[in-house]
Formats: sequence, C-alpha cells, structure tokens
Amino acid sequence: MMQSRPCYALPPVRGTYGENAPLKDLVWFRAGGNAEILFRPADAEDLATFLYARPADLPVTVIGVGSNLLIRDGGIPGVVIRLPASFGKITAEGTRVRAGAAALDATVARAAAEAGVAGLEFLRGIPGTIGGALRMNAGCYGREIKDVFVEAKAVDESGTIVTLTADDMAFIYRKSGAPDELIFVEAVLEGEAGDPEDVRARMNSLVEQRESTQPVKAKTGGSTFKNPPGHKAWQLIDQAGCRGLMHGAAQVSEKHCNFLINTGEATAADIEGLGEDVRARVKDRFGIELEWEIKRVGIP
Repeated sequence: MMQSRPCYALPPVRGTYGENAPLKDLVWFRAGGNAEILFRPADAEDLATFLYARPADLPVTVIGVGSNLLIRDGGIPGVVIRLPASFGKITAEGTRVRAGAAALDATVARAAAEAGVAGLEFLRGIPGTIGGALRMNAGCYGREIKDVFVEAKAVDESGTIVTLTADDMAFIYRKSGAPDELIFVEAVLEGEAGDPEDVRARMNSLVEQRESTQPVKAKTGGSTFKNPPGHKAWQLIDQAGCRGLMHGAAQVSEKHCNFLINTGEATAADIEGLGEDVRARVKDRFGIELEWEIKRVGIP
C-alpha cells in the first residue's frame, strides 16, 4: 500500500493538491486505484513552477480524460497531474486551430468545423484530449495527428516551457518520439479552408460509422492493441477465437474485437489479464505478438 506524502512537502502552487485521490471515475474503464497525490495546476506557469521546485525523487505521471488508459489497482505513486479545463481553450486562426492540451479531440473537431477549417474531421472519432493525441500520434479513418501538426508547447522536467516542431515530435505509427518527461500544454494544427456545412456533414458521417462499429457507450479504453504490420488487430483477435472472451468482469467486445470492456465491476487486473490472454492466444495461433496501444500505469 502506498504511503502518502504530506502536502506540505510539495512546492506551493496556485492549483490544487489532493491526497489519496480516487482515479477510477476519471478514466473510461471505470477501474483502478488511487493517486498518492493528484495535482491540478492553475495554468502552464503554475505547472512549470511545480516541476521546477518538486523534490527530485518524486515520481510524476500525467493523465488526461483516461480514454486510452488503464490504471492498475494498486494506484499511482508520487504525483499524478491532470490538466483542468483552463488548459482546454480553442481558437481558430485562418486554417490553423490552436488548442490547449486538455481540449477534447471531438471538441476541437467541432470548433474547426464552425470556423470553416476542413481536414480535422477525423478528430471527432478519437476519444480523449489533444495532449494524449500528441503523445500517441492518434488517428483514425486514414488520418493521424502528424498529418495536421504544426507545433506544440510543452513543459519539461526542469519547468522550462519549450516549443516543438514536427521533427522534434518524431511521429511514427501510434507514437511520438518526443521525450516522455515532456508535458504537452498546447498544439497548433492546420487544415484547409472548407464550407462549415460540408465539414459538419463529413464529421457526422464519421460519427455514425464509429457508433455503428464500436462499443462507444461501454466502459472501455478504446482500441486496445496496435495493428501489426500487414494485419488488423481485430481480425487476428477474432480468428483466434477471442470474441466475447471474459476474464472476471472484463470482456472482449462482441461488437469490435479490439475493444476490451468493463461489463460491471471489473478490476484493472481483470482487464489487463484479459488483454494478456488475448495476446497469448493470438501469438499461439499466428505467431504474431500484439502490442498494447492502451497505456497501463501504476502498481498491480
């Protein structure tokens, strides 16, 4: 069990600290343990102050809205940073959209449509925030963040606010090569001029497609495994006989085999155990090792 650090040992901030803070209601799986300390910074400068002044041995973990995250049942030691709504501002500047890291991807897509910016419709189909999308080069329907990326701002571990170019981000499939310690606070994305009504129509079509093929109303972490080169993860999982497979209260979705769902009160161990079972079955059947797309953090 984690021993909580007293708040007075942490640097003074304008945001808020919370000890032994429950996290399960902050993530889409609705499972997992607590944060030893949960920190919500007031703004980027407050975040920078914290990172500059924090004890050197204090672990730091960043979470967004938890759409692609599994927090293990033992919780997360150290400080968990969750950017509040003040980091979610969105503005359009011509064909560019500037979005705070806490802005929901879907909200950014809608704001772009209203501003007559085309090319960002795919964000409507990605759960989570812009910060998470930057970290994992999120994408769907043939487009990904790297296709629309201009620049990002982040805070490094010393509390310095830095600007990153596309080269700095080193995007590859479902991953950014930017240093793990960077905490993204803002991104600039570029589309092209478009008619708002046409953009909204394309976006609505993507939403209908997603809702018809994915268990979007279930307690899930989204797409579980990356597509191996030349294969689709869901097909491998299905052909390995895993559709509907259960581990405790966790289940492989009947609707889309690359989604794991919490059918009730599944623990994080249930969900991760099911995922490892799926990986083992696919490996035995096809000799292919599925790679987790969902990020797993914390103490088992």
